[in-house]
Amino acid sequence: MLRHQNRAHVLAGLRELGPSAHTTLGEWSGLSSASVSAITAELEEEGVLQRQEPVAGTGRGRPRVLFGPAPSFTCVAVIRIATELVEYSLVDYAGTLLDRFHETRPANEKKVAPFIKRLKAGIKRLAERSELKASDFVMISLTTKGVVDQHSPTLLWSPVFDDQVIDFEQELSEITPALVYLHNETAFSAQAISQRLRRYDTDVENGRRIAVLSLGHSIGLGVATLKSHGRIQAFAPPFSHMMDQREGPLCRCGAHGCVEATAGFYGILRTAFGVPADTLPARFVPLTELDKIAASARAGVHTAEYAFRTASECLGLALARLNSLLNVSEITITGYGVRYVDLLLPGINRCLEQTMQARQGRMPLIHVETDETHLVHEGNSHWSLANLDEFRVATRSLSSVKAAG
Repeated sequence: MLRHQNRAHVLAGLRELGPSAHTTLGEWSGLSSASVSAITAELEEEGVLQRQEPVAGTGRGRPRVLFGPAPSFTCVAVIRIATELVEYSLVDYAGTLLDRFHETRPANEKKVAPFIKRLKAGIKRLAERSELKASDFVMISLTTKGVVDQHSPTLLWSPVFDDQVIDFEQELSEITPALVYLHNETAFSAQAISQRLRRYDTDVENGRRIAVLSLGHSIGLGVATLKSHGRIQAFAPPFSHMMDQREGPLCRCGAHGCVEATAGFYGILRTAFGVPADTLPARFVPLTELDKIAASARAGVHTAEYAFRTASECLGLALARLNSLLNVSEITITGYGVRYVDLLLPGINRCLEQTMQARQGRMPLIHVETDETHLVHEGNSHWSLANLDEFRVATRSLSSVKAAG
């Protein structure tokens, strides 16, 4: 077990630092130079690592040899299930994107069986495009909106399928023996932001916690904590369905008073047009409709201003509660809703500024990230490869599967 742990530390170091020499890996991991040399030699023999061109040293002696993940060792399928499309990506062991395509989902899709049939066909197509078979995949990592089981790749509730439960491991076992994982996509957005934070701030302390707020048809929240040895612990609490007000407006989940029912796109639309709060929410609201309401709000139309102000204060109060519990240092806002951030930020800031943390000088920094899709892919790819490193490669339970480049 100690040997496996040391192998995992070396692999984690390479994910964190990029291609590195023995001395750099030893300093980062705390392992002796002899241990790092033995482990990298072992991993190189197994085809996990490859040597890169030696780097000329600044002093005397031989140039340092760098080691990095061997791209062809294996590959993972990374799949994003969005309301309007499914995006399929193939990533090699070095983290390079090899292939990507997407397929549009039918409007008002409600039945699980046709969706699963198309998903299986998409996975087979992803494999065939790189001269592989679906059975060659060692891991398939899916992301989606909705409520996900914490212990299995099972979707418990989603805006599209409501309470229809989908066990992705069982469904996909017919075409592949791969490990199947399912996460709420905003957890991976938080994962990606934490990776960037650590990459650009080498002195960032362990234990630092950040949050990502995704604005759109649904409201998503991801929280990530920096751990030792490059690890990041990320999760997505059911923030969207946290109660904002007792006996409040009807949510798509069937409850009343959820954050999403006021701050989601359909909540803003319902408030702007004065629709009764118990009206069954729309599954999908075109961005063009929200754009019109936003334009009216910016022009000073009272009903439109009120809709966005109500949404922003709902989000601000929910984030204030979150910050009181978790003490986040940064909040990144992303998703389709960033186009309305000028209308939403004032209310969010007002609520956060009233918290005890803010009065003590711990007001979280707020950033905006426009490309949520890239964030999700970045976080999912990194998590998938780190997971393989720790639980399959470090334990010698994975053989090479050559990925077409």
